[in-house]
Amino acid sequence: MRTAVYSGTFDPFTLGHEDVVRRAAGLFDQLIVAVAVAHHKKTLFSLTERVQQVEQAVQGLAQPQRIKVLPFDGLIMDFCGQQQASAVVRGVRNLTDFDYEAQMAAMNRKLRPQVETVFLLPDAPLQCISSTLVREISKLGGNVRQMVSPAVAAALAAAHASGAVQKGS
Repeated sequence: MRTAVYSGTFDPFTLGHEDVVRRAAGLFDQLIVAVAVAHHKKTLFSLTERVQQVEQAVQGLAQPQRIKVLPFDGLIMDFCGQQQASAVVRGVRNLTDFDYEAQMAAMNRKLRPQVETVFLLPDAPLQCISSTLVREISKLGGNVRQMVSPAVAAALAAAHASGAVQKGS
C-alpha cells in the first residue's frame, strides 16, 4: 500500500489545503494529513481544533476512508517512518514556496532517503490563499468565505468575535 503524508500547521485549513488533499488522495492508496503541534509559532486554533477542522473538511471529499488525520510532533521524517509512508506531499503556490520546499525536500532526503517528496500545485484560483493571510483578513473583519470552508469561516468569526488571542497548540 502506498502511503503519503501531507503535513502542516493548517491554522486554519484553507480551500488550497483541501485541494491538495483531494489531489494527493487520488495518487496514493492512503493519505495521512499530519497536523503539526507547531512549537515554533503561535496558532490561532489549538491542535485539537485544527485536527477537527481538517477531519470535517476531508469528510466532504470523495473516498474520505482513504484519508486519515493525525496530530504529530517532531520531525516529519520520523513520523513518515512510524506511518510507513513512502512519500511526503507538499503544496507549492509560487516560486518562494518552491525554493523553501526544495531545500526541505533535500534535507528530508538526507534524513530518510526512501521517502520521496511530491510537489502539488493547488488549483490556480486557490494559489493566492495562505493561512496567514486568511487569519489577517478575518481578524480585520474581511470576508474569507472564498478561502476556507463554511465551518472554518464560522470558527474564525467566533475566535475573533470572542476576542480570542492566539491560543497556541
